[in-house]
Amino acid sequence: MSGRQGAATSVVEDYVKVIYSHTEWQTDPITRSELAVRLGLAASTVTEMVKKLAALGLADHVPYGAVTLTEEGRALALRMLRRHRLIETWLVESFGYRWDEVHDDAEVLEHAVSDRLLEAISESLGDPVRDPHGDPIPAPDGTVVRPVGILLERAPIPFIGAVVRISDRDPALLQFLDGRGIRLDIVVEVVERRPFGGALVVRVAGVKSDLGAEAASSIWLSA
Repeated sequence: MSGRQGAATSVVEDYVKVIYSHTEWQTDPITRSELAVRLGLAASTVTEMVKKLAALGLADHVPYGAVTLTEEGRALALRMLRRHRLIETWLVESFGYRWDEVHDDAEVLEHAVSDRLLEAISESLGDPVRDPHGDPIPAPDGTVVRPVGILLERAPIPFIGAVVRISDRDPALLQFLDGRGIRLDIVVEVVERRPFGGALVVRVAGVKSDLGAEAASSIWLSA
């Protein structure tokens, strides 16, 4: 495979992965403008690529509307997410990476490792079912077991639940939450909301913290 072909394939894989991930924890499909923001690309570039995905039988789209994956596109997305999330877990478990450091290196490695190496990595880790942020790792056959959870910002008050997933979109937010002891499996007690739509007050290991809207919309607790 030439460098240009390999790069083109990697771009296709990245697109279907982002399209799938957008609806993994909520139901609204992604639009081309949202896809452009997520990928950091111009809207015109994304429009042309969406047309290519449709021509390849990987996506469906309507003018000025949502972009959705076909069954073939979904299968490719799940294969890439298995790669990405296994590699993130490997970097944390075997190389001492922090959970806020793994994304960029996993983005590179997911396109490079062979299937044989990937499955060896999975076996060496005990075939994990979630990555360091709580996102499910698809099985080799594409099966996904997603934990049942409630978004922190939608939790009733009072409420107590263990953290089952934290969005990894913002490394700075991961660092912020880690500094407050909020990570996977930690029990969080939702205590109150500050007046006039203010921050949520949570208690972790006996210590209270205020969490703003961005943090509260990035944490899922066991239902």
